Amino acid sequence: MNRVLHKTCIVTGGAVGIGRACVEKLAHEGARVAILDLQEEAGKALAADLAGRAMPVRYWHVDVGDESQVASAMGEIADAFGGIDVLVNNAGIAGANKPTHEITEAEWDRVQRINVKGVFFCTKHALPHLRRAGGGSIINLSSIYGLVGGPDVPPYHASKGAVRLMSKTDAMIYAPDGIRVNSLHPGYIWTPMVEQHLRDSGQPDMEKGRADLAQLHPLGRVGDPDDIAWGVVYLASDESAFVTGSELVIDGGYTAR
Repeated sequence: MNRVLHKTCIVTGGAVGIGRACVEKLAHEGARVAILDLQEEAGKALAADLAGRAMPVRYWHVDVGDESQVASAMGEIADAFGGIDVLVNNAGIAGANKPTHEITEAEWDRVQRINVKGVFFCTKHALPHLRRAGGGSIINLSSIYGLVGGPDVPPYHASKGAVRLMSKTDAMIYAPDGIRVNSLHPGYIWTPMVEQHLRDSGQPDMEKGRADLAQLHPLGRVGDPDDIAWGVVYLASDESAFVTGSELVIDGGYTAR
């Protein structure tokens, strides 16, 4: 308990999946948490549930690909909670699962808008508040496919590679300000995104699909959102005070092959 006590943490895409688990773990560990998402019903319900248990959690309806919405939300969050200490750039989409030569410009741009520009906009507009706080932590959700390749979803893989190197660049730029920037690389985690990926790949049987994915990981299972959320808590906390520009890989051994 209290690993991030009194820190104000922002979690983009915080209404469901990995983001939801991050919100819950950070709140349980003492943080004030701002949920940014477009899934208003789920986001408000999560915020209300945690607030009802005396945890300071609020929801903001924000499209991370819209700079004006991001800038406005960052100011509102800082005013509401007295500052910003941690940014978790989790919002992302998988996008079209087709070979590169079949991807349209619109399909490509849709993924980059959320997965890359969203990280850029949120980082850009959180930084003045982190500097004002005297430092902080930015945690960018990349993927195993920001480290290794795969023969599917080209726009997604490109976006996650970009996030990895954006993290290293910003880690070096903002280290003098006491701001740490790291990327986190999940393996297959059982979330609505992964379920949809299986359906888009022609797999109607979710149990079989999950079992097949499990075999890709030496530990023999698909990850749970909490597996990633605990990594986020670590990077958000002072336990990781000497960690920046790094890649935290939580993948059940997938990339060890």
